[in-house]
Amino acid sequence: MKKRLIFITQLLLFPLILSSCEKKNEEEQVITEPVQEQFTQYGTPFENVPETRDITMYEVNLRAFSREGNLNGVTAKLDSLDNLGINVVWLMPVYPTGDVKSVGSPYAVKDYLDIHEDYGTLEDLRNLVREAHQRDIAVILDWVANHTAWDHKWIADHSSWYAKDDNGNNIIPPGTGWQDVAELNFGNEYLREEMIRAMKYWVLEANVDGFRCDYVHGVPDDFWKQAIDTLRSIPERDIIMFAESERKELLPQGFDMIFGWRFYTGLKETFSEGKSTDAIVEAHEEEYRGLSAEKEVLRWTSNHDQNAWETTPIQQFTNKEGAMAAFVIMAFMDGVPLVYSGQEVGFPEQLSFFEGNANKIDWDINAGYKAEYERLLNLRQDSPALRRGTFTNLNTADVMAFEKVTTDDSVLVIVNVRNNSVRYIVPEALQETVWQNAYSETQTTLGSKVELAPYEYLILRK
Repeated sequence: MKKRLIFITQLLLFPLILSSCEKKNEEEQVITEPVQEQFTQYGTPFENVPETRDITMYEVNLRAFSREGNLNGVTAKLDSLDNLGINVVWLMPVYPTGDVKSVGSPYAVKDYLDIHEDYGTLEDLRNLVREAHQRDIAVILDWVANHTAWDHKWIADHSSWYAKDDNGNNIIPPGTGWQDVAELNFGNEYLREEMIRAMKYWVLEANVDGFRCDYVHGVPDDFWKQAIDTLRSIPERDIIMFAESERKELLPQGFDMIFGWRFYTGLKETFSEGKSTDAIVEAHEEEYRGLSAEKEVLRWTSNHDQNAWETTPIQQFTNKEGAMAAFVIMAFMDGVPLVYSGQEVGFPEQLSFFEGNANKIDWDINAGYKAEYERLLNLRQDSPALRRGTFTNLNTADVMAFEKVTTDDSVLVIVNVRNNSVRYIVPEALQETVWQNAYSETQTTLGSKVELAPYEYLILRK
């Protein structure tokens, strides 16, 4: 009788086991075949991707950047970005945005292999990349690996690719409050393979040059090593990988750059809170402590988050002159400088990057302000010392001063961080040294002191 019960039980369980095996096999079949798919290399891989220390990056808020709010609107302004001294363009997420539980955020991705209809088509992106490459500008995409929109097809097709609570329900990213997205499960090897396949798609089919990776610390470090190793194994490719994180542990995984939040905080403390410029120096030293020579920190005075949720750089740093003074320090100390959409014309309004955004940048304002950005950034591109030189700190409490030196180039930067006139006492070793003004090329001999107007800066070169 006992054997009969066991046999009956086995008969009853067999369909469930078979069904489970079929589902497992079906999932493996669904994911294994696409992973083996060979994408087509569109165009010619870009041969002039800048080395990390030579990058000057521009972040494009697609909805605000042009009246059209699309990829073609970016293509139309590539000459302007080229004149600005930009050699890497970072496009905020171009993918379709979810509709379920949506707040309109482009970081709620509905499909990793498509472009939002508001932005255009694959051909539009290819054209943008092609035109950028012709101007020696690399293009990177924003990549959101940690989570997807609730109506991504994986929700229905691959439930095991998502993190669950104790009741088996999909969850939002822990500790975030982001109700519009579902957390992915990177313990699933098939998810990892498909995520990497999607990244390869854009490198090959759109000829992009890398990725800015969002919310990197939400994803296991070993995934990033797996992904970056795979991308860099693509023949004849030079891939830029930029992590939205300040964790130095990510750099050995293959990232070229991490985010410089600490430096931005140091700038705010000095300009907005009246602290000594030591706050900037300490932040600088902290961020670069232990970094290998080929790794960098990306720095900014504005980006999409700071602009949308906090304030504009002009408001943050008191006025237009203060914002420019802060930018000079950020752009000329070690690191990769970032310019955010509209920053170069001093656009005074905060920019939303969500669907329904009505804000559009007015590019016809502050022509002189933009000209100064162009002078500064093109000087950086022209100066090996500013991009690669050894940094020597010469600061006082109210003046951020430093020298950058290579064998054949030396630049001295002196910036008043106060909204009042100050006197800078020149270090004895620099007194009676002869320099040229980096803009006018007029000769200057340094005395024992320099008088600086509010937020004035001097850039001297020899």
